[in-house]
Amino acid sequence: MYPSNSLAALLLSAVAAPVLAIPAAAPATTAAPSPEAVERAITARAATCKFSGTAGYSSASQSKASCSTIILDALTVPGGVTLDMTDLPDETVVIFQGETTFEYEEWEGPLFAVSGSNIKVAGEASGGSILNGNGPSYWDGEGGNGGKTKPKFFQAHDLTDSLIENLEILNPPVQVFSINGVSNLELAYITIDASAGDSLGGNTDGFDIGSSTDVLIEYATVYNQDDCVAVNSGTGITFRNGFCSGGHGLSIGSVGGRSDNTVSNVSFTTSTVTKSVNGIRIKAIEGDTGTISDILYDDITLTSISKYGILIEQNYDGGDLDGGTASSGIPITDLTVKNIVGTGAVSSSGYDVVITCGSGACSGWTWSNVAVTGGKTYSKCTNVPSVTSCS
Repeated sequence: MYPSNSLAALLLSAVAAPVLAIPAAAPATTAAPSPEAVERAITARAATCKFSGTAGYSSASQSKASCSTIILDALTVPGGVTLDMTDLPDETVVIFQGETTFEYEEWEGPLFAVSGSNIKVAGEASGGSILNGNGPSYWDGEGGNGGKTKPKFFQAHDLTDSLIENLEILNPPVQVFSINGVSNLELAYITIDASAGDSLGGNTDGFDIGSSTDVLIEYATVYNQDDCVAVNSGTGITFRNGFCSGGHGLSIGSVGGRSDNTVSNVSFTTSTVTKSVNGIRIKAIEGDTGTISDILYDDITLTSISKYGILIEQNYDGGDLDGGTASSGIPITDLTVKNIVGTGAVSSSGYDVVITCGSGACSGWTWSNVAVTGGKTYSKCTNVPSVTSCS
């Protein structure tokens, strides 16, 4: 038998009697996502996304935040736009398949750009991943100094703990890799082929490096018409097991005239420079300030060098040895040059070793087992450290 309504009311009243007040409700909290929602988010970010054809470039740029692996399959990128892989989420992998073609338009570029942390940009391990910059449509003998406006190619800026590998860059309009503001970046098995531009191509630098720390470039093959690699500023830069043909060799600088004019702890090892204007070159701009220190050239083979086997200058002013008297504002210290194989490498119209230092600006050098011959002796060397000589 259930209690009457009056009895029930009395019982409830008795139970509630000790309660003095009802506390105010706490602010509502945001509910935690359900396990299903978390799983959906993980699955979405873990997706492998594939983009191809003419429309693929824009879809890839728009969807990049949603994909952990981005496959770019034989894209056609319209002229005047960047294939934009900047600000990628951590640990994103970008894979190029087949040949990616960049259509013609006069503009400054870049054609491709990437940034992020723990990023991998790669071609297929079996080869055949080509990025074609359509260089013949731009090459006019002017390079970046006039004529058609030519887009720079591959912008690798603001990368941390990242890898770029197994790519072929074909027919770049002008400079190829711009590496700036990076930390702990490796580039491996990169081929740059601008050989079709030997008559009209210009300023097709392979790797230009600035304001970066701990960059490793290994097993690169470069056919171009300018510096194979140029370190303009940075520390902990290594280029090894490389092959450079047709360009201006293995360069430090030019240093000076930038916001960052410090180059330190740079090594070029076990590499070949052939059919080039210069073999080894260090260029400091006359009248500017900065530092070049702790530089190593070791086990470098030179062949078919047309102008300078080894050129170290502190009177660079837009062209080699054209700035007048070498200055001391950018000292070159702790330079080691050893095991350089270049007997008969320099053209008879060229110069074997040229050194123009400012007063007291070149010190702490080591020079051993260097054989660079075939050319003339330069008569205007200045302040040459005692460990070597112009020849």
